[in-house]
Amino acid sequence: MFLAGDIGGTKTVLALYENEDVVSPTREETFANHNFESLPAIIKQFLADSPTAVPQRAHFGVAGPVRDRQVVLTNLPWVINAREIEAAFGWPVRLLNDLQAIAYAVPHLSGDDLLTLNKAESDPTGPVAVIAPGTGLGEAFLTWNGRFYQASPSEGGHTSFGPTTPLQIEMVAYLLPRLGHISYERVCSGVGIPNIYNFLRDSGRYEEPDWLRQELAAADDKTPIIVNTALQKKTPICEAVLDIFVAILGSEAGNLALTIMATGGVYVGGGIPPRILDQLQNGRFMRYFVDKPPHNELLQETAVHVIRNPKVALYGAAYAAIEAIREA
Repeated sequence: MFLAGDIGGTKTVLALYENEDVVSPTREETFANHNFESLPAIIKQFLADSPTAVPQRAHFGVAGPVRDRQVVLTNLPWVINAREIEAAFGWPVRLLNDLQAIAYAVPHLSGDDLLTLNKAESDPTGPVAVIAPGTGLGEAFLTWNGRFYQASPSEGGHTSFGPTTPLQIEMVAYLLPRLGHISYERVCSGVGIPNIYNFLRDSGRYEEPDWLRQELAAADDKTPIIVNTALQKKTPICEAVLDIFVAILGSEAGNLALTIMATGGVYVGGGIPPRILDQLQNGRFMRYFVDKPPHNELLQETAVHVIRNPKVALYGAAYAAIEAIREA
């Protein structure tokens, strides 16, 4: 029996497993992080509802960089320490970057789990890239070790944003004095979408309807309003935000593909892509993905898929736990 978890910026999903059927845990529950002071508090409540459960180990995918078995979450004021959890519960704990967890699941995805944006033949042992815009922008990659794919974390989402159009150059000039360092995450994630919106509004390129101004002013999280309004085609400013977002995501996915020579394919995950499939399929994403001379042709021959399964990070943590059990 083992425990797997997906710890994000807003919610935590825990699942208890008694076998290797990753999609069918013995028990699974979702918790709102703001109701708890720490991850151990969530684990304690989860296990209290299963008093006979005795996990042998736990693997958690966590939204932040793992250093010395500890994570300071990027978008949540928690510090998660594997040693403290081990001391509290008495079983081995491994912390994975959330994108590393997603990457562990990628080799097991098929069928309805995926939507293909660019159909191409992939090298079955070639490097694989994973990029995922959600609350933040995560990146990871997989390399073949001779027996199976090994998932590695990355903090590439925090690298410096490189504009590719005159409009994006103007956006950087607008954001730089307001934010300082402009990373890809600050223009290509849930926290970044309002930055694009503010630029388009304040530059005078688009009008902001009164009803939208009122909704945004009352909202703690403006991103769902902007995205939903764009999808409903209710006002041009929000549609323009989504266009810029898709272009930047395509460009950075292409950057990652070139960086690791992703002959095994590129997988686009996170919470946002499954909601904007039409925008990802209209050609804009792939146009910016391949526009990397002199290697346009190389990228045209790279398979690109959108991950549609919302539980992929949880499953990846479980697959990593199974792998650890097999290796033990």
